Amino acid sequence: MVIMKNTILQIGMIALSLGMLSCSQQPVMDKLPDKFTISREKLLDKIKGGWAGQTIGCTYGGPTEFRYNGTMIQEYVTIPWPDGYIKWWYENSPGLYDDVYMDLTFVDVFDRLGLDAPVDSFAMAFANAGYMLWHANQSARYNILQGIMPPESGNWLNNPHADDLDYQIEADYSGLMSPGMPNTASEISDKIGHIMNYGDGWYGGVYVGAMYSLAFVSDDIEFIVTEALKTIPRQSRYYQCMSDVIRWHQEYPDDWKRTWFECEKKWSEDIGCPDGVFVPFNIDAVINSAYILISLLYGEGDFYKTMDIATRCGQDSDCNPASAAGILGAIIGYSKIPDYWLKNLKEVEDMNFAYTNISLNRTYQMSFNQALQMIERNGGEVGEKEITIACQQPVPVRYEKAFDGLYPVGRLGVNREIAEVGEVAWEGTGIVFKGYVRADDGNYVARVEMYMDGELAETANLPAAFRTRRNDLFWKYQLPKGKHIFTFKWLNPVPGASVHFNDALIYSDAPLQTVHQ
Repeated sequence: MVIMKNTILQIGMIALSLGMLSCSQQPVMDKLPDKFTISREKLLDKIKGGWAGQTIGCTYGGPTEFRYNGTMIQEYVTIPWPDGYIKWWYENSPGLYDDVYMDLTFVDVFDRLGLDAPVDSFAMAFANAGYMLWHANQSARYNILQGIMPPESGNWLNNPHADDLDYQIEADYSGLMSPGMPNTASEISDKIGHIMNYGDGWYGGVYVGAMYSLAFVSDDIEFIVTEALKTIPRQSRYYQCMSDVIRWHQEYPDDWKRTWFECEKKWSEDIGCPDGVFVPFNIDAVINSAYILISLLYGEGDFYKTMDIATRCGQDSDCNPASAAGILGAIIGYSKIPDYWLKNLKEVEDMNFAYTNISLNRTYQMSFNQALQMIERNGGEVGEKEITIACQQPVPVRYEKAFDGLYPVGRLGVNREIAEVGEVAWEGTGIVFKGYVRADDGNYVARVEMYMDGELAETANLPAAFRTRRNDLFWKYQLPKGKHIFTFKWLNPVPGASVHFNDALIYSDAPLQTVHQ
């Protein structure tokens, strides 16, 4: 999900020629059975398929990530897949796999501390990891390092990126360790997903986890995506968008671009992420989940087609094919992923992901062991050859809504160093100040006071270090409607340091109405 990764290696297109993969090994279901029996071999094969698909999909879409915002990637744009491609990314731009090694942070905590590991253990492992973060993840890291622990670290009042897709891209592990048990996956996501997200941002991870979970007991994609949606509250914006995608697929079964276009018309508006308001860039969970769903439905079980559609929908076009290919990989199993794609993957299966001591081969086994434990804990039986899963009928998680009653009404240009900001006057009910701290000393932390209407509103620590930075300098929501004046005071200025304000996103309690006469 990295917005600007290392310079992309430009490689010519290799012709892609793959046949359709059948997804008809099991009878069509109209509801989940009470019990489901699967061999140990097949369970492991599906878990491997999930991790392998995620890694392949992330690699396939990597060069396109956030280069096509608000527009699909047309067929004449070639997407390469040369020999040695995954290994090249591992060695030259390993940050591409942030959605995978983020998952592994949580897998590792479960492995070390067991299924009952407290949420603080996950939060601290995540916050202190060496990798770079962005958006909701980075805001949560900052919060945790400042003593704001989950679930408050992901709450929208403390995290302006709460509706972003961060947990959606790192929730794969929850479904892979909960085969046929979508409610168990939701329980895991309730604990861990609220480290960094809330509301629709959290629902993205809940839905992805449920789809992975159901991939173990059905290979009917329409059944999986529809049944998994039962984990999401109907009144949520997230549920309504996914429901629309399923309906549009039924209306336009041969035209994924028509469904994509309908999504853009109705669901592409972002009001939360300060980087995605008033611009085409959209990292909101709702629209990016819609792209995952479009690719699964229109991909029809074909590994390449599914990945390609998820990529060509645009926006976060490495994480979306990673999720789609991971879910499909769990449906069909590792052994059914065409060798054309697996050949590159097999070169790296013993290589550790960046910032971890965990390889794919180790991940497969860790995830398999956790799934066995979770099956037994939830009433299933684990035998020497066969495993019986006590399936769960999906139920909705609780309803949450971030940024309720807030409407973006404009951006206010500041573009000054803190000493020159003076008074920032505006009218509305909420504001987010964008900016950054720079310092010759990479360990420097600026301390800045924010005053609202003459009263001290906050004293914030603003690290210069990119890994521990505060994504957004300051923000305030749920203010009384009216005129407000903000001023700032830098408490510990030092030579070689600066605090720069870019602009401010303004909210009010109703959309801005412009009348032309």
